[in-house]
Amino acid sequence: MSEPSLTSLEITTQPGCWRRAAEAAASAAGLPRPGERVAVTGCGTSWFMAQAYAALREASGQGETDAFPASEFPVSRTYDRLVVITRSGTTTEVLDLIEEVRERWEVLALTADATSPVVRAADEAVVLAWADEESVVQTRFATTALAFLRAGLEAAGRLPEGVKRLAEAASDAETAVIEPLPRAVLSADQWTFLGGGWAYGLAQEAALKMREAAGAWTESYPAMEYRHGPVSITGPGRVAWILGAAPAGLEADVSRTGGVLVSDGRRLDPMADLVRAQRLAVAVAESRGLDPDTPRGLTRSVILKG
Repeated sequence: MSEPSLTSLEITTQPGCWRRAAEAAASAAGLPRPGERVAVTGCGTSWFMAQAYAALREASGQGETDAFPASEFPVSRTYDRLVVITRSGTTTEVLDLIEEVRERWEVLALTADATSPVVRAADEAVVLAWADEESVVQTRFATTALAFLRAGLEAAGRLPEGVKRLAEAASDAETAVIEPLPRAVLSADQWTFLGGGWAYGLAQEAALKMREAAGAWTESYPAMEYRHGPVSITGPGRVAWILGAAPAGLEADVSRTGGVLVSDGRRLDPMADLVRAQRLAVAVAESRGLDPDTPRGLTRSVILKG
């Protein structure tokens, strides 16, 4: 039997990483304060975590919050604070953005490397070194960064109705890392991930993991957009996976296509359900003879030459 991949091992550590993130958030400086106008940015996986946090913060009533990829950031806007998520702390687009706005806004950076340029560029930096990864593919750093920001929301005010506290989410993740994945999900030939509100960013990330690790045909949409076109792709041998609570009638609509429905929002926190999707990406990659740790064409950080 072959050794487990680095990615699969890193996936299993997420419950502990999230709990440690909650402890770190309790004493961290630079977290957004209620009432501030905040923008959150990153690239790739980090951008999807930014989307999830922005939606969750705004739904919590703690202030207007936007999320943009660093390469498409509208710098003419006005914010009180910029939150940057970057595992390596070396991504060119992120560093260029900070340089452009740092005189106008407070900048908080979340990274895994205390020696990286982003630590020196930001006003405040939170180093989540224990969540760093050896794999090129991001799993635990991204969710730990989101857990850190989510813990800050818990400390600052009330979460929206139906959103679990982080301690409960970590307990759900303990289930997600060990329970068997459905056979029909593992053998499918196409996967569509859906999510509403803050879970849409997580659905985007689930699809990205499948593309990165397994080279799979995956799509992602806001849950209510599924009926407006994407439903046409679902059918026998294809999966529609809903992260978080399913809108009324959506599960029945998926079932009528003959496709495989995955909807565990009544039981698992959406972040924990993302852990299951990460495991699926690794399993599909390995079934295709691919190495999930080193996806084709990817590197740990995108550093552009001037």
